[in-house]
Amino acid sequence: MKEFEVIYEEYYSRVYAFLYKLCGDASLAEELAQETFLQAFRGFHRFRGDCQVFTWLAAIAKRVYYRYLRKNRLEIDRTVSLDCLAETYCTSRVGDPEREWMKKNITRVVRQIIAKIPPKYRDVVMLRIYGEMPFSQVAKALDITESSAKVIFFRAKKMLMEELRNEFEL
Repeated sequence: MKEFEVIYEEYYSRVYAFLYKLCGDASLAEELAQETFLQAFRGFHRFRGDCQVFTWLAAIAKRVYYRYLRKNRLEIDRTVSLDCLAETYCTSRVGDPEREWMKKNITRVVRQIIAKIPPKYRDVVMLRIYGEMPFSQVAKALDITESSAKVIFFRAKKMLMEELRNEFEL
C-alpha cells in the first residue's frame, strides 16, 4: 500500500498532464487520472517491472481515455487537444488575426487527419507527443519493437505533413 502511495505521489502530475493533452479539459483529465490510478491500484500485483512505471501508467490512462470516449460516444477528433501541434506551425502574436485563423485551420485539419489514421499510428503519436515518451517506452506500452514504434511514428508524421501541405498548399 505504501509503495503504491509513493507511485501515486510521484506520477500523478505526469499522468494528469498526459490526459489533459489528450482531452483538453482539466476536470475530465482529473477524473480520468483518478480512474487510471484506481485501475493501476487494482492491477498493481500484476505489474512485473518489464517497463518503467510511467509507461505502464500511460498505457492504463490511454485505455481509460478510450473507454470514456466509447462510453460517451465521442469521436476522438473532437476531443483530442491538438493546440500544441498548431503552435508548432503557427506562433501567434497577440492581435494578429491572420495567424489566429491559420492556427485554427491547422488545428482543424490535424484533428481530421488524426481521426482518419489507423489506431496503431494514433496510439504511437499520442504516447510519443502527449505522453512525451521515448520510443523504447512507446514500444513497451504497445507491445511492439522500438524500431516499429519509430517507423510508425515517422509514417504518421509523413501522413500528417502531406495532408497539411495538400490542405494549405505549402
